[in-house]
Amino acid sequence: MSSSGPKQEIYENLAEVAQALGHAHRLELLEHLAQGIRTVEELSARAHLTFANTSRHLQILRRARLVETERRGKHILYRLAGDAEVVTLIKALGRVGERNVAEIGRVVTDYFQARDALEPVSRDDLVARLRDDLVTLLDVRPEDEFALGHLPGALNIPLAELERRLGELPQGREVIAYCRGPYCVLSFEAVAALRARGYRIRRLEDGYPEWKAAGLPVESVA
Repeated sequence: MSSSGPKQEIYENLAEVAQALGHAHRLELLEHLAQGIRTVEELSARAHLTFANTSRHLQILRRARLVETERRGKHILYRLAGDAEVVTLIKALGRVGERNVAEIGRVVTDYFQARDALEPVSRDDLVARLRDDLVTLLDVRPEDEFALGHLPGALNIPLAELERRLGELPQGREVIAYCRGPYCVLSFEAVAALRARGYRIRRLEDGYPEWKAAGLPVESVA
């Protein structure tokens, strides 16, 4: 029986997608693009990579149809090629890793759970709490990421500014913090810092990209 049929052709193309995911820098670039459209220069600065290295990784992602481009004047901007599908793919990769790779499980336990051992708030639970106006929603990502898109009604206090802007958090209300995704350290650090100061605070189970991928409403700053 021939091995060059339609199934093999599909698998070969899927293998190219899998190969494109096979580098830590490319996974991080996808996380940044999940926040919104970006130039190569912006991605280079966010990921702490050289411009040339960032461009090379983006070209690999583009060949695998994981990102697409748009020209605006002299700039080439990148975005995810299908936000919901790519975000869901990365989340599934993380679940497999947490289940099957001992080193990932160790990092989750030693770093993330050490900073926040409480069960995070699910998206469904947060929807209900927001509807009943029971919580303050805190986005601890940088201001420019918040401007590209955020959960409705969220208060943006970047982690680096949290200490001096504590007065903006309403007293006596539970706070739900979120950031870029399940492995983003910003919300974990915010929860640890605010809980140490006596705030009632919990994390959202994932981040802005997963909320958007689930088809839930988002806002942006015009």
